[in-house]
This record gives sequence, structure tokens and C-alpha cells, in this order.
Amino acid sequence: MTDLKQPRITQQTARELGLSGKQVDAALDLFAGGATLPFIARYRKEATGGLDEVQLREVRDRATYLAELEDRRATILESIEVQGKLDDALRRRIQEAATKQDLEDLYLPYKPKRRTRGAIARERGLEPLAEAVWEGRVDDAGAEARALEFVDPERGVDTGEAALQGARHILAERVAEDASRRGWVRDRIRAEGEVASRVLKGKEESPEAGRFRDYFQFRQKATSIPSHRMLAIRRGEAEGVLAWSIEGPADDILAGLTARVVGRRPARGQLTRVAEDAYRRLMAPSIQTELRLELKERADAEAIHIFGQNLEQLLLAPPAGERPVLGIDPGFRTGSKLAMVSSTGAVLETGTLYLHQGERFAAGLLDLVRKHRPDLIAIGNGTASRETQQAVRAALETSSAHQPAVVLVNEAGASVYSASEVARTELPELDVSLRGAVSIARRLQDPLAELVKIDPKSIGVGQYQHDVDQPRLRARLDEVVEICVNRVGVELNTASAQLLSHIAGLGPTLARNIVKHRDRRDGFSSRAELLSVPRLGPKAFEQAAGFLRIRGADHPLDRTAVHPERYGLVEQMARDVGTPLAELIENEQAVRRIRLGRYVSADVGHPTLEDILDELLRPGRDPRDAFEAPAFREDVAEVKDLKEGMQLEGVVTNVVAFGAFVDVGVHQDGLVHVSQLADRFVRNPADIVHVGQKVSVTVLSVDLERNRIGLSMRSKT
Repeated sequence: MTDLKQPRITQQTARELGLSGKQVDAALDLFAGGATLPFIARYRKEATGGLDEVQLREVRDRATYLAELEDRRATILESIEVQGKLDDALRRRIQEAATKQDLEDLYLPYKPKRRTRGAIARERGLEPLAEAVWEGRVDDAGAEARALEFVDPERGVDTGEAALQGARHILAERVAEDASRRGWVRDRIRAEGEVASRVLKGKEESPEAGRFRDYFQFRQKATSIPSHRMLAIRRGEAEGVLAWSIEGPADDILAGLTARVVGRRPARGQLTRVAEDAYRRLMAPSIQTELRLELKERADAEAIHIFGQNLEQLLLAPPAGERPVLGIDPGFRTGSKLAMVSSTGAVLETGTLYLHQGERFAAGLLDLVRKHRPDLIAIGNGTASRETQQAVRAALETSSAHQPAVVLVNEAGASVYSASEVARTELPELDVSLRGAVSIARRLQDPLAELVKIDPKSIGVGQYQHDVDQPRLRARLDEVVEICVNRVGVELNTASAQLLSHIAGLGPTLARNIVKHRDRRDGFSSRAELLSVPRLGPKAFEQAAGFLRIRGADHPLDRTAVHPERYGLVEQMARDVGTPLAELIENEQAVRRIRLGRYVSADVGHPTLEDILDELLRPGRDPRDAFEAPAFREDVAEVKDLKEGMQLEGVVTNVVAFGAFVDVGVHQDGLVHVSQLADRFVRNPADIVHVGQKVSVTVLSVDLERNRIGLSMRSKT
């Protein structure tokens, strides 16, 4: 691929993103050198002028697009030059093309293609007739007379009309492949076209049709159709229920194209037929395909953005922390699976209790509570969750012993984890059904550490995640996980291999090597010992070290987010204020005596120095909010318990383009439509709510047949 550091690329990237060329150059230099996005954002602020994670991603992605554009430009220029058709004017137009679509439009006439009607007409010697019509040397009558000169049955031209038809095919291709005319038609359809879907004949009452009933006869402007509708229509097409197209103002477009083709040429009749053939046979179908793909890419991009945003909020949900938790994976027929885990997540005891055995259920639960004294009881929010919650609360009320808080936990993906290779490796002695209870308990302790073990698509915070571009989705979600893990940081001596694999510069192989090395030597006492891990070299150490913490480390800064490359600087600060390094940490009085201006140098500026001071004051700070258990109404356990006008507390479980889904404790999430999120107009639901947020809602509607709940967050409903 073309070097991202080409002046043309860096200058255009900077201009489009409103950044300085120096910032873009520095960021691309760091990426090219193998630096990761979290590392650059945290530890190279001076170089990039303080670009954050979002800006760095935009720089990288835009520069990559422009580099691909340059590669394609070079390929097209070479191809046309080999054909001997590259003149200065065409070269200039290709050099000035700003998008991949512009390039492809210019290349279309020169692109190798199958044997077309126009090519066949040229083989039959009809190009001079086509040129006579195009150059205005003949009118319609003259064209008919001239066509007789080209009649040659041996070459497949039996009549004058056959000759004219061949000439029109040549000209239709010329019109359809002209970049300016093609761009004009595409722009008109893009701006004025409508997405139109219909149900396929015979599918109206099919079992799979119900989900797509809203799109049986549907129309919406292509420019305004939201991603969830576009993805729903595409899924309906994939499942054989719907057909859809983009319908532009065909008559108006054809009239405009005809005027551009005919101009002042005298053969108006022939050229009118050329324009119609060019539009209906050649341009409209191919542009339809292009715009369908464009709509898909736009819908994919929006859905992937929403999924990434929701995943980030879920991963950064407040952790309960290192507290003993009793996890319960509720169930009726097969019983509720219980797992008691220690404050560090170690499994202490497991078991199965049955709700229908009321007294035995209560006795078994209380026995575990008395024995292990959990701070919290985490109950998965799936089937039988509210019944289990009620049974647990009832049992606790009969006892004067220890009273842990009871919390419903989103269990999405727990079953996927239970059957995974990760779970088999972590919990080989446990049955699959019991692993889910362990995951639920650990998820309450630290959502991030547990959720990284699960494929993000299984966590349930996206929309149509299986319909969007899978490589792009995977790349985006992997990056979100990496950003979240590094933003929080991990404890090196307790982190799982899955969690470590997302640390900047590591990956699965180095993460496994770290865990094996850690187990052999009974833990790490310093960050520097990481360099003795097989295959972990200086570059990986540079990227990873600042995000790894060691509680009780030999070097006091190993407990902080201060990077080892700055240890000497901090040690100098400690000497300058007359305080031992170990006593400087969390010593606000001493830290406030540090004068940052003394330590500014060519590679260390105020941003890094201020980060260092923050770490000295609050070492290893967790950016996540404090944990607070959500509370659901005791008298509302099923959808049928809901009544219009009820006011409830709930937790946002998913944010989508058309609103937000909220768990109110009845197994089925309710929808707060975008129009009901606030008392004002809301364009983007993410501006109002985020995953994991506790909200107050009012029940607007309850559809028991379709199991749908309508909710509102407006003060006036």
C-alpha cells in the first residue's frame, strides 16, 4: 500500500479533519512504528498535540482510505497508459479525482469488459455511422440514408435499421460511460430516490413474514432512511420475504439526460433513443447496484457505530469490586444453578436449588449465605429471574443472619461463555450449566474482566449485528474492547489471559506466555520482569507496561499508570521536594509542591506532567463510576403485571437509532421510542441515554400478544 505519510495524504487528512499537518504526521509516524491507539492517546500526547482515541482513529482510517485511493489511481493510470489512451487531459482528471467512485467513473470506458452490444457493433464496422450521428454531420433523415451504406448481411447487418441500432448501441455505451453524465444521474437518484420495498407474492402469511410486516408496502427517501430500517429490509430480502429497489424520478432524469445528449445535434430522434437506451439498459441498473451498496455501507457504518458505542458503555459499567458474590443462574425445570465466588473471583462452592421446593430452596440458600457471607447475590435476568429474586428475598427475610444485597444482572452471553473453550480452560471441573452462574457472579464484580471472554456479538447491545459487514464489525468491536481495557488498566498478577490479550502491544500469544510465566514464578514483583517473558521484547513492553498494575510491587510506581519511561523523571520530582518516592504517592501536600515548569523538555510537556501528577494523587484510579445496585418494583415480575401509566425504575440495556430498550424487571425489555426520550426533539438517542444507565420510565402500552412494551421518559406523556 502507498505510504500513509505522503504529503498529499497527510495534508488532505489534516484539512478534512481540521487538524494540523504536524499532528497528523506525528500520529501516522507512531502508527507506522507499531504503536497502538491506546498507547498513543495516553503516552504520546506531546507528539500528537493531545489527540484523543476518536481523533486518532479518524486520522488512521482517513489516511488509509486516501492511501487506497492513491493505489487505485496509480493502477488506473497504468492500465489506461498501456492501452495507449492516456492523454494529458484524462491524466489531469484522474489526478484530481477525490473519491474512489470518481476514479471508477473515469476508468469505466477503459475498463476491460465482456463483449457488449457496442463492441459487436464496432466489429461490424458501424463506428463511422455512430460518429456521424454524434458529431452532428447528419440529421435523422440523413442518418437513415447513410445507414444503407453499412448494410452487409455477411457481417450481420441486414437492414439500414439494423445498422442504426448498432450505431445507437455504440453511442449508448459512450453516454453511459461518460463520467460527468453518469455522475449527474447518480446524484439525482441519490438525492431524490426512494427506497421502496414490497412483499413477495405468496409470502404474505408465511411464518417468517410477521417480522417484516411493516415493510410489505414501504417507501422512504434514500437520504433519510435510518440504518435499522435499511438493515431490516435487507434481512427481509435475504430471507425471501421482501424485494426492494431505489426508485428515482425516472421521467425527469431521462428528460434531463436526453437534453444533455441531444444538445444542438440535428439527429434528435436517434439521439433521444440513445439516451433512453443508455439510461434504462445501462445506467439505471448499474447505478441502482452502486446505490444499494452505498446504502448498505451507510447502514452498516451507523449500526457498527451504535454497537461500538453501546459495547463501550457496557464494558465500562460500574464494577461491584472485590467483594464475595453468590451468583445464581435461574431456571424452572432444571433448577437454579448457584456459584459462590470469592472476592478475587475464585469458585468456592456450587450447587443446584429448585424453586418449586420452597423450603428446601430457602434452606439451601441460607446455608450458603451463612457459610460464605457474600456481600451481594447476583441473579441472571433470564427466565425465572424475578421468581428467583422473590424467592431469595423471601428466604433472607426469614433469617436474622447476614443480609447481602440482591442484584439482577444482565446475563446476555453467559450461555455462550459457558460452552466456550475459555470456560472449559478456566473451569474444567464444572458442568456447563454451573459455569453460567460463575460468569454471572464475576460479571457483577467486574463487567469488563468477564465480558472480554465473550464474543461481543453475543452480548446483545447492537442491532442486526449478523447482517452488517463482519470484518468491519469485528475490527471495530476489537478496538472498543482494547480501548476500554487499557483505559481501566489491569492487575498483572490476577488478570486472565483473555483480559491481558487486549492490553496494548500484547495479543493472545503474549498474554498466554505471561500467564504461564506468572504461574511458574508465583507472580510478578515488578513490571521490569515482563522482559523475561518469552517473545515479549522491548517494543511490546513499551506499549503494554503503563497499562499493567502490580499491587504490592517492589517499585512504588508499578502500582500506577505512570509509564516506566518516566520513572526517572518522577524520582527526580521526589528528590526535588525532599520526599521519598514511596511517600510521595497519595501525599497531596508533597505533590502540590511539585513545580511542573521545571520538568518540561523536548519530549515531555504539560499534558504528560499533569497526567503524572494525577497518578501520584490517585494511583491506579478506575475511570468507571461507583457501583450502585438497580432496584425493580417487587409487585412487577411479568409483562402481564404492567399497566399503562405505571411509573418504574429501569436500566438501559441497548441504545439503537430509533430509541432505547429498558429492562424494568419483567424478562422483556421495553422500548422508549426516540420521540419519548425527552420533552424536546432528539436526533440521536445516544445524546440522552447510555447502556447501563438507570432511568425512570412511564408505561405507555402493553401488547401481551406480541410481547411488546412501550415506555416513555418524557415528563409529560
